[in-house]
Amino acid sequence: MDLFEYQARDMFEASGVPVLRGLVATTPEEAESAAARLGTPVVVVKAQVKTGGRGKAGGVKLARSPQEAAARAADILGMDIKGHTVRQVMVAEGAEIADEYYFSLLLDRTTGKYLAMCSVEGGMDIETLAVERPDALVRFPIDPNAGLDAVAAAEIVAQAGFAEADRDAVASVLVRLGEVYRDNDATLVEVNPLVKTADGRIIALDGKVTLDGNAEFRHPEWAQYRDEASEDPLEVRAKALDLNYVKLDGSVGIIGNGAGLVMSTLDVVAAAGADLPGSPRPANFLDIGGGASAQVMANGLEIILSDPQVRVVFVNVFGGITACSEVAKGIIDALGMLGEKATKPIVVRLDGNAVKIGRHMLTEAAHPLVELADTMDAAARRAAELAAE
Repeated sequence: MDLFEYQARDMFEASGVPVLRGLVATTPEEAESAAARLGTPVVVVKAQVKTGGRGKAGGVKLARSPQEAAARAADILGMDIKGHTVRQVMVAEGAEIADEYYFSLLLDRTTGKYLAMCSVEGGMDIETLAVERPDALVRFPIDPNAGLDAVAAAEIVAQAGFAEADRDAVASVLVRLGEVYRDNDATLVEVNPLVKTADGRIIALDGKVTLDGNAEFRHPEWAQYRDEASEDPLEVRAKALDLNYVKLDGSVGIIGNGAGLVMSTLDVVAAAGADLPGSPRPANFLDIGGGASAQVMANGLEIILSDPQVRVVFVNVFGGITACSEVAKGIIDALGMLGEKATKPIVVRLDGNAVKIGRHMLTEAAHPLVELADTMDAAARRAAELAAE
């Protein structure tokens, strides 16, 4: 789960990370009021979207009066930034910046450790810096059992080349950011820029936080971070039905049991449709897990069939703990439950436990929308052909 910048700012503040005051606004009038409440000579009006490149896209603007803040908010609200519509802005107090730095802490899955990255050259072009001058970006592995403690922070700022007079202050902020990462089960905490102000303060001027969805059960407070307005409505409905569903942009709906099998199915469908008109691609990821009951299957089919982009559904199931006979019964019962809502062809491939019984049940049911295939490749090809038609 990615957070908006203002949510990251609030999380930083709660953990003692020095930040500037900021207020959220959804209208120009609210932005004017927020600037007046802050009462600083300069405020920054910043688009709140879950993507980078806001500054280059014109989503970050200075304002020197509440009235100018309202005008800048009017410019920014409704903007499209890399496919994200700006629905709110943060009005933050301005600061006189002396130096800009970069810091991030993330999960390095290749090593099973955390990775801290730091540079005395922060700002919008950090990506270019990482490519063109990688030596300017310190990469420091962190033992998850120890975390980013004072010893690690001191080593990071030394390697990054911070001025001796600033090292203790910067290291203290890094330790606090490490606490944000640990206490909130994050997979990413990024500050760009981390700044030194003209009066010598070290401040997190921007923030990006990604939370590990696997830890959501430990954090009921995360409910406040959900942004259903920017989420796909099908994904919202699927989540309410406890389905592991992700919307994609193709025309072949996918239902499978097991994340690995579903991921393989996506690849096979994409390959099968590559040489067909329109190059049909997967429309979704949907893992129904081990239980293919009629209700679970009906919920999955209803979600997929309500996607106007879907032209055909591919059900790909390998029977294990749940036998293929139960899967077949689930499909038959689900189609009965859906009735007239089921209007698109369904290609089914079954294999594994009780496969002969499952195929026989579907053949006997003879539903006009259901078509059986013997192999995954054959089923993927047939589904792609139907979508191309």
